[in-house]
Amino acid sequence: MHRPFGPRQQFAAGRRAASAALAAAGAADLFVPRDPGGRPRFPPGFAGSISHTDHLAVAVVAPGAAAVGVDIESAVISPRVTAFVLSARERRTLLPPAGEYTPRELFAAKEAAFKALSGIGSPGDFLFWQIELRPADGAVHASYRGFPVTVWIESDEDLSLAVAVAPG
Repeated sequence: MHRPFGPRQQFAAGRRAASAALAAAGAADLFVPRDPGGRPRFPPGFAGSISHTDHLAVAVVAPGAAAVGVDIESAVISPRVTAFVLSARERRTLLPPAGEYTPRELFAAKEAAFKALSGIGSPGDFLFWQIELRPADGAVHASYRGFPVTVWIESDEDLSLAVAVAPG
């Protein structure tokens, strides 16, 4: 399979999206370098996150927030991956018929929550599927070892977007 955009172009598109999000949020500094771990480092006072697929890059910035996470997903999440990533309780309460979310939306929610929780320094190393999701009014609550974030999810048939914010 030939991808129309390679990793270098995806990185550059993500940084352009981050600069545009910073400008829209009123930041004077629009440069987003990498920290030593490779994560984007937003200017002081602005929490932000970047995500991309082969075809699209997005960035979200929240002035004054402790941390932000964003994820976009276009992939189909298989039943096997769904069973691995979501706990039995999450599958029972968040997927139809009891819940309203798709596996792709919940995968994106866990990725966005992981980025936000990593940004606030939740305790210890963890993997994104260890985050617990619970339904909430119009959103999903995500937590890991008592560290909570709220995640908002939007989708169409081809793409799911999840944004997690840890208030400042």
